[in-house]
Formats: sequence, structure tokens, C-alpha cells
Amino acid sequence: MKKLSKAILLFVAFLFLASLILYISGYEYLFKGITTTYLTGHKTAFIDDYTYFDNHVIQKPEKVQEWALSKEYNEATATSTLDSLNEELETAAFLIIKNDSIWFEKYYNGYNEKSRTNSFSMAKTIVSALMFKAIQDGYLENINQPVADFFPQFDDRLTIGDLSSMSSGLNWNENYYNPFASTARAYFDDDIREQILDLEVVSEPGKEFKYLSGNTELLGMVIEKATGKTLSKYLSESFWKPLGMNDDALWQIDSKESGMEKAYCCIASNARNFAKFGKLFINNGKWQGKQLLDSAYIAKATEPRFEATPYYGYGFWLSDHNKKDIFYMRGVLGQYVIVIPEDDLIIVRLGRKLIRSTNGDKHYKDFYMYIDETYKMLNHAS
Repeated sequence: MKKLSKAILLFVAFLFLASLILYISGYEYLFKGITTTYLTGHKTAFIDDYTYFDNHVIQKPEKVQEWALSKEYNEATATSTLDSLNEELETAAFLIIKNDSIWFEKYYNGYNEKSRTNSFSMAKTIVSALMFKAIQDGYLENINQPVADFFPQFDDRLTIGDLSSMSSGLNWNENYYNPFASTARAYFDDDIREQILDLEVVSEPGKEFKYLSGNTELLGMVIEKATGKTLSKYLSESFWKPLGMNDDALWQIDSKESGMEKAYCCIASNARNFAKFGKLFINNGKWQGKQLLDSAYIAKATEPRFEATPYYGYGFWLSDHNKKDIFYMRGVLGQYVIVIPEDDLIIVRLGRKLIRSTNGDKHYKDFYMYIDETYKMLNHAS
């Protein structure tokens, strides 16, 4: 009994010492990470984790604009490959939108058309859209405006366009699975502004693509400062209400005290709402006869900035799969809003898993599969 008591005391002392070391070292956010992930049965962030964080509300409009349903709505059935893929990757929602109408819609694993799930990095596209909207509204000058106009401690060469196109040269560690890296701290710590303002430009901005979530976070801070509004409020006014979204959304913030949105990720909403961004973009910024976003901005955002990296523009991933011009929003667990303008086609997929590429391809394997299986369904139905 004495040995057991001694062992318990030693264990408690170890936990106290470890906690003290983490606190002194500035890694106390790891406790939040452990309780949010491992103690809930997960190894990393997950699609329903917004309930474990503070959130700002992105307010819905007074009147919802419902999606049009195709005359052939859900007459087609998913291919066996698509069904298997959705089962294997624990899909929550899969939508095919053709000619501005929902042609196919299916939900899995208890989710439905109102279920909120985490957007993850699809939010980066939305923040870039907010950047262009802020330029259109006169809050920002153009994509070449220096970040130093808002945060003077940054290199004068760094522009807001560099942040949107992932070419900042900032010293951000993007490793998702290193608990001591920048992204983990941003996800679980309680003052993301402080973390971002500690960053430095360590290579010349605007020269080459390097995907860093810190870029979008700093861009979000610029938009917040330029507009004098939280990102959630500006998103609600600029897009959420005008697009007639069917429900309030939630945007994770670092803490109630700080109140800064995790701009690089973490908008909790549903497939029908995310799909409306695809419709806005495929229609060149026009919504029900009103130009919400200048078509020139969409054209700029969906073209590669750098010849060496043709797979990224300003907030959008780009592909020429099957010799088609494709641009899309993407999240870390296989969240997609895929836009194929020449066929007036939008594919939306939300879920828990994805299939990463093993050959260095910047597009994931499941991305190609969702597109290929969608065309098989469309071709079979025609």
C-alpha cells in the first residue's frame, strides 16, 4: 500500500513538473490540444470540433434563398466506386450541382443538409474573397498594398497579395502533426494575434509559393483592421446574408478575450452553404443579378501567380485534370468545393478522411476520384 501511495505521489509530482515546464516554455496550449483531441478519441482536429472552442456567429439573412433542385434531382445513383469511396473516407455530404441546380445530394453517417462541420482550409478561399471584397469596398487599395500599412513591423516588401497567394516568406512552421509547430499553437492557443505579430519575413516576399496558414491569419488581421469589423461580421454582411445562407455559421476564435477568428480555417457550416460560394465563383461574382464581387477579382484569383507552381492562385487551388480548367476550395480532411466552369459543374464533398498523393502531386488522390466518378454519373444519365 505504501509503495502504491508513493507511486501515485511520484506520478502527481511528474505531472505537476511537466505542467510547470510547459507553462514556463509557453506550450501550455498543449493541454487544450490533448483534451480536445486525444481525450475525445481523436488524434488531431476533427470535423465536429467546433463545439470545443469559442466561436463568433456568422449571421444568416432574414430570408433564406433555397437552392433550386434539378428536374432530375437524385434520379441518378452514385457509382459503386463513389459509394465505396464515401464509405471508406467517412463522408458527411456529397453534392453535385449542375447548371445552378442540385442534381445529386447524399448525406452519410448521420449528417444532413443542416449539419455543421469544420471547413478547415476552405476558409482560406473565403478570406481571399473577403480581401477582394475589401478592395472593392474601398477598405484596401489593391493586392499590392503593403502589410506594413497596417502592421509596420513587417517588411515593406510584403503585400496583401503575397499573403493570399502564399508567397510571404514568413517564418511559419506549417507542420500539422508537430505539437510544437506554428499551426498547432494557432489552433489551440488563446492569443493568435500575438503569435502572428512575432513572425518575421525571412525570404523575399512575392517570389515563390509556400503554403503557410500564417499567411491567411495575417491577411485576416489586415482585413479586420482595415474594415474595423470582425471577420465574421464582414463575412456576414458581404456574402453570408446576400447569398441567402440557410443557417448561422460559426467561426472558431482563439478565445473570448482576444476574439480573433482562426482565419486560416474553421468555419462550421453545411454543404449547401459552402456550395453557394462555388455558385458565386462560377457565375463570376454575380448573384441573382447583383455583382457581389467584381468578375476581375475572380479571374485574378483563379489563375496561377507563379509559372513554377501552376496549382495555386489567390486563395484557390487550380487543376487541369481531364484538360479542364478547374479551381477549388480545399480543407485538410478532404473538404472540397470543386468548380468546373466549362461544364457549369460544382462538386461539394465534406467528410472525415482523404487519400493523400504519394507521388508529390499537390492534388490529393480522392480529388481526382470525386471528379471522375461524377462525370461517370452524368454521362450515364445523359
